[in-house]
Amino acid sequence: MLSSPDVMACSRTCSCILGLSLGTTALCAAGTNMVLLFPNWDVTYLLRGLIGKHAMLGSGLWGGGLMVLTAATLISLMGWRYGCFSKSWPCRSILTALLSSGLASLGALICFITSGVALKDGPFCMFDGSPFNQTQAWKYGYPFQDLHNRNYLYDHSLWNSVCLEPSKAVIWHVSFFSTLLCISLLQILLVVIHLINSFLGLFYSICEK
Repeated sequence: MLSSPDVMACSRTCSCILGLSLGTTALCAAGTNMVLLFPNWDVTYLLRGLIGKHAMLGSGLWGGGLMVLTAATLISLMGWRYGCFSKSWPCRSILTALLSSGLASLGALICFITSGVALKDGPFCMFDGSPFNQTQAWKYGYPFQDLHNRNYLYDHSLWNSVCLEPSKAVIWHVSFFSTLLCISLLQILLVVIHLINSFLGLFYSICEK
């Protein structure tokens, strides 16, 4: 059976690994959001203001990115520099754990919700906005918001027939917002593991006293 020092050493190692993992996911989230600002790697859409509101919100940059990266730095410092749980400052340790967990959870949750709404609304693109049998009227907007009887996520026949510009707008939108959704889910999972690890470390540090 593991002794308290063994458990605390394991807890410190776990904090280091969790901090690195969260930091990596934060960089991935920021990179993914950046890609969404350049459909088909074309900067002209951003310069012309033809980027969707969900991508422009930048939740992957400041939510799943900066906020989670800050939390990851705190978690890593707990494991590397200060030790996961100081015997003399258990309250400070648990407060740091709660602060980092809350910050990462909030950032990941914002990114998760934004990505989910973005997938529901569909991409921002140029489409034919005229009624049936009338003159074509090309405009930019969210054409899939008005398709009440069909879900574009499952009906792949709509992917290349509705959005005219940017080309492959649906594939770009679905691919990268799905990636952001998965990254934020992973971040939330890592935060839960961090909380469990933190409370276990605190418990054993108190028991050792």
